[in-house]
Amino acid sequence: MAFAPFDWIDEEARRRADAGLTRTLRPRSAGPEPLDLAGNDYLGLTRHPEVVAAAVEASRTWGAGATGSRLVTGSTALHAALERELADFCGFEAALVLSSGYAANLAALTALTARGSLIVSDAGNHASVVDGCRLSRAGTVVVPHADPEAVREALHAHRGRALAVTDSVFSVDGDAAPLSRLARVCRAEGAALLVDDAHGLGVLGDGGRGALAAAGLAGGDGIVATLTLSKALGSQGGAVLGPARVVDHLVNTARTFIFDTGLAPAAVGAALASLRLLRREPERAGRSRTVATALYERLTAAGLTAVRPDAAVVSVRAPSAGEAVRWAADCRGAGLAVGCFRPPSVPDGVSRLRLTARADLTPRQIDTAVRTVLRTAPPGCGGNGGEPEEPGPRGSGAASPAL
Repeated sequence: MAFAPFDWIDEEARRRADAGLTRTLRPRSAGPEPLDLAGNDYLGLTRHPEVVAAAVEASRTWGAGATGSRLVTGSTALHAALERELADFCGFEAALVLSSGYAANLAALTALTARGSLIVSDAGNHASVVDGCRLSRAGTVVVPHADPEAVREALHAHRGRALAVTDSVFSVDGDAAPLSRLARVCRAEGAALLVDDAHGLGVLGDGGRGALAAAGLAGGDGIVATLTLSKALGSQGGAVLGPARVVDHLVNTARTFIFDTGLAPAAVGAALASLRLLRREPERAGRSRTVATALYERLTAAGLTAVRPDAAVVSVRAPSAGEAVRWAADCRGAGLAVGCFRPPSVPDGVSRLRLTARADLTPRQIDTAVRTVLRTAPPGCGGNGGEPEEPGPRGSGAASPAL
């Protein structure tokens, strides 16, 4: 019998299918789309005319691609402007733009640690943080979710270079990390604190300056932040923010910066336009939080189980992985796109629908989203027929009391 090196893939695929965990690509069409509460366009900027125009102008000026790594030909005046304005907006001394938020986390974790150093990582951190810990070659201790005392114990038991890392807002349940307490622990133990603010930028803090600004920690000597430009700023790419000496160190040592092609000019131009628009319209940040709270309150009032959102993510529990997949599919069939998180994406074994609040959602769209989620809810979840009482006038565009 001929050797078939990939036959094992068929067995893996069968197991995924039996468990209801098969994932498939669903290309977006150019035509009408479902109402989107699945993406991360928190401020509704990805199709904003100014943002799109900036992306087009950047391509015309600098070309379709960066042409090389940032250290060779991939840096433009736009990259430098974005770094200056990101650092200033978020309250840090310097910033470094990379090709993705994933690359930014890998850069920070691998360049700021080494063999013999320690990383203390929250159990709920994003996969990019997990992978950065693995690639760093540092010792890693994973501590229970949002537990500063466990972080203190892990740091106290180590002598030498150490770093604690946490998401600012956790992408699965939308809860916020106890940043002030974590910072105090790190200062007391002489450790750095790295915060992935992917879901905080544009949503938390004064005018959307992020979770670290909201906690009064931005610009601290022992504080480093990573960001994505693909969520609230509606573009693509990532960044590391911190003291200038940290950014200089990454330029010289971070492999995902040195050996990766620079972020495309179109994405840089779009992110810069979004940042400037947010400066002019800071109310967008508060609006996204208001929408998230309204979704949470109306869904839970109807009997669903959800986590109270600290930012723009609303997590709704499902009875099982299979029910979560069917629930999300039924929502999509009714014209509403929602996220679906199930194992192994969520390690706790709890499957969820994830709704992301957008600042540009109208009261009518919020009503539609709530009613669709309730109408399609699996038996035993609550819902299945609408809200217990009318929250506001329909069809007039008037806001419900929750807004």
